[in-house]
Amino acid sequence: MLRLLMGLSLPLLGAVCLWALPADAEARTLNARIARVATGVARLERVQVRLAWPDGAAQGELELRAGRIDAPDLGYRFDDVVWRCPLRRDGRGGWQCEGELRGQGGAPMRLALELGVASTDARLSRGASAISLQRAAATPDATRIDLTRVPLAWAQALAAKAWSEGRIKSGSVDGRLDLIAPARAPLRIAGELDVDGAGFDTPDGLIAGEKLAARLRVDSELGATTRLRLGGRLRDGEMLFGNAYIALHGKPVELDLQAESGPGGGWRLPRIAWRDPGALAVEGSAALRGDASLDALDLQLASPDLAPLRERYLSGFLGLAGLSQLELSGGLDAQLSLRGGDLSQARAQLREVRLRDGQGRFRFDGLDGSLAYSDAAPRESELSWRSGALYGLEFGPTRLPFSSDHGEFRLQRAISFPMLGGRVGADNLRLRPPAGGKGLDLRFGLNLDKLDVAQLAKALEWPAFTGELSGRIPEAHYADERLELDGGLAMQLFGGTVEVSSLAMERPFGVAPTLSSDLALRNIDLESLTGVFGFGSITGRLYGRIDQLRLVDWQPTAFDAELHTEKTRGVRQRISQRAVQDLSSVGDSSFVGSLQDKLLGFFDDFGYARLGISCKLADEVCQMGGLGAAKAGPDGKPGFTIVRGAGVPHLDVVGYNHRVDWPTLLERMEAVGKGELKPVVQ
Repeated sequence: MLRLLMGLSLPLLGAVCLWALPADAEARTLNARIARVATGVARLERVQVRLAWPDGAAQGELELRAGRIDAPDLGYRFDDVVWRCPLRRDGRGGWQCEGELRGQGGAPMRLALELGVASTDARLSRGASAISLQRAAATPDATRIDLTRVPLAWAQALAAKAWSEGRIKSGSVDGRLDLIAPARAPLRIAGELDVDGAGFDTPDGLIAGEKLAARLRVDSELGATTRLRLGGRLRDGEMLFGNAYIALHGKPVELDLQAESGPGGGWRLPRIAWRDPGALAVEGSAALRGDASLDALDLQLASPDLAPLRERYLSGFLGLAGLSQLELSGGLDAQLSLRGGDLSQARAQLREVRLRDGQGRFRFDGLDGSLAYSDAAPRESELSWRSGALYGLEFGPTRLPFSSDHGEFRLQRAISFPMLGGRVGADNLRLRPPAGGKGLDLRFGLNLDKLDVAQLAKALEWPAFTGELSGRIPEAHYADERLELDGGLAMQLFGGTVEVSSLAMERPFGVAPTLSSDLALRNIDLESLTGVFGFGSITGRLYGRIDQLRLVDWQPTAFDAELHTEKTRGVRQRISQRAVQDLSSVGDSSFVGSLQDKLLGFFDDFGYARLGISCKLADEVCQMGGLGAAKAGPDGKPGFTIVRGAGVPHLDVVGYNHRVDWPTLLERMEAVGKGELKPVVQ
């Protein structure tokens, strides 16, 4: 557009020169100084014209200089502009001149000018890029401009008038524009443009576009109030607006946009229309502040098929939530209103919607009904699902009646649904969407009633545990990507109880979810437990704790665990030969007996008085311990007792390695379960 401005103003300078030139061209040199030239588009200052025409020559040499060219409506200002060209008659009563055009700080271009009796034509070019201008004497306020492979960067100053933070990076434009510049009315620009390979961004990177291709209709008025109407078809490209990433992937959309901006800054968009056939239709209006932040937005959306929305519109939002592989299907109609950047009113009508997380963390089938939100007067809605799953755990249907007012969703009554042979219930649900600089806030109560642990173990690929899981969480609170649960859960496992407390999760559906909790074990039947894990048989009752347990991406990274047996009336305490060997193999332990080692093989099991082991995991190292200190080994290393024997033969199992590499320990436990690891008896 910089060169376009020159093409508009410099022909006027040529006309001034020719007005001063005698018709017979007898003069040898003509010099003129003009303080100011004003047109409907631009103002030129400190203008100098020099025409040298040798006596008897067929042409002269024209030089035009302008100290400053200022076009405030277009946003351009140039200093020290120089144009030199050979001036000749065209044989029809007019003049022609073509030569190099230079401006301060800009690359040289070529300007060709034809001043006819009834028209003015100019062509500004550099390589294959050209701007051609035509103006008729009968309509001096009207100018037609033809664009051929013009770099969009030439329009940077004009674009900055409407969007000061925007930076044009790439792309070219072809097309035709009509400029109307009446003396007492705003400058009007209208026409059709073909844009190819367009790229733009802002310094903060929050708004950007790449590889945009479009055929657009433009109609604008540039004055005290700027008005713009932009319509047509976007054929391809990618755009980023904050967290919203739009990728067309070669599938065109229809666009219709009206905008206006007054002296106070900011923009009002009375019409926004976006039509993506078969995927999404949007209509609405908006208002932007002077810094391009959103002040108000009202939209109506309709999607007959949600499946293409992830790749075309939602990948930015879903990626931030850790749901980049979310699969969607079904239909949706929605209305929403934002005020001051925060959600004010919203309603969504779902039709047989299916959500499936690509990582298998959750699934909802047959989502149907409506969901309404209000920051003021109450609104009611009801949503239902047919079935679903959470981390592979299937659950059944339910209906969720909601009410909303003053910026909060509420569940109107307690709900429950079948899961794992029992029931899961929720109550007191309250949800506040992000607003006022605060993120999403969710609170609810949770009930688990007689869930089948065998089904749970199978779904999570655990060993074949059996039992029941029940519990009550009076309040679960999710905020700042962290889920905290008050209360606790109790599992009836192996004839005893495992109690879970201090439950908390970070990024439950995001990248590397983290779980922390404390566990207490009471009266666990060791014979059933060791049988499930493929360990040698141990009888007795197990107690203990696992405090400060922390799982990252479901793998243990820290805990402080202590497990021990307690003598129970009527329960024998025996440990098999294989269990002794497995304990020794896993923990770098040794076992010693009251008889010679070679005689131990004659016994299938041994009595023990007590069994205990502890491990404090940090930085992939387990600090090991047992029932207490034991005598030093042959190498003088102090030991700790894991199994204290009783009766004849008397056998103790003693550990000497106080620091065990956790990954190595896991490998050994897996090998023991498969019968692949054999101990060394000392």
